Amino acid sequence: MDQEHSQQHPISLYLKIWGLLFVLSALSYMVDYLQIQGLWRWGLILVFMLLKAGLIMAVFMHLAWERVALVTAIVLPPLLLLVLVGLMAAEADHTLTSRLTFFR
Repeated sequence: MDQEHSQQHPISLYLKIWGLLFVLSALSYMVDYLQIQGLWRWGLILVFMLLKAGLIMAVFMHLAWERVALVTAIVLPPLLLLVLVGLMAAEADHTLTSRLTFFR
């Protein structure tokens, strides 16, 4: 059997990642429990969400051991969509501001 195809990752790696995901989820719930409000609330929730998604993609979807081209093909399109959503949100804010200013 080829050595490259028979290699398995140790179970301790998966248990450590599971524990880290549990801690990140607990921190995410603590944001609600401590009643943090405003931009801090949404910023912390988004940071914890992105950290958990990154860990899941890297370890459980085995992207940490894939070629850079495959990782780029999987990760780059959602990042570009996020940039486009940000641009649309900025344009929507500008449109709302101009309408409230000039149509009163």
